[in-house]
Amino acid sequence: FQGEVEHFDSNGNRDVIRPGDAQWMTAGRGIIHQEFHSHEFSEKGGIFEMCQLWVNLPKKDKMTKAGYQAILDKNIPVVDIYQTKDGGSEECDAESVGNVRVIAGSFQGTKGPASTFSPVELWDVTINNKQAVVDLPFPKEYNCIVFVRRGSIDILGENDAKRNVGAQAVALTQNNGDALRIQSKEPNTSVLIMGGLPLNEPIAARGPFVMNTQEEIMQANIDFHSGNFVR
Repeated sequence: FQGEVEHFDSNGNRDVIRPGDAQWMTAGRGIIHQEFHSHEFSEKGGIFEMCQLWVNLPKKDKMTKAGYQAILDKNIPVVDIYQTKDGGSEECDAESVGNVRVIAGSFQGTKGPASTFSPVELWDVTINNKQAVVDLPFPKEYNCIVFVRRGSIDILGENDAKRNVGAQAVALTQNNGDALRIQSKEPNTSVLIMGGLPLNEPIAARGPFVMNTQEEIMQANIDFHSGNFVR
């Protein structure tokens, strides 16, 4: 979001992630990486703001070859969003109240550039107008996480139910509808919408390793210390 971070990994990938960019690294059967402030940013200084997310791979893909996707700001499609009418439709003849940057998954038919191993949605949403109400279509069978990066929102539910989510707060929504309806409480509100199809598989994690069983975690540690980790 702000500042710069430089990436380097054992596969030889080296990149500088700048404002608006995203990097999508797949650890797979093993990768060693490091992230640090870019040389230029370290010299000039400034505000540094980023968000790091971990997405679990399906069991069948855990040992896939490690990969890296450099997703530049210019390659992330932007879709305008509009005020929602009382009946639930958008007022598309009105002026846009914000936009959605589609990093992964799709929004209103526009697909994001990230390649994923299971259905994943990742949207960077900006709502410019205070008190604007917008509907964000989201598959009801998916888990959905809402992170308010800046500003404040109300998540609106049935029977006038609502839940306020302030800046730097997170909400996990219920899977009971085909759209997420939110209302901005401050101008220039920024929200990350994340989610995907539940894998319904066991998770075992320790340190940087995420597998399905503790035995697999032990093997990952053995592979790392024996030099077989990234082969």
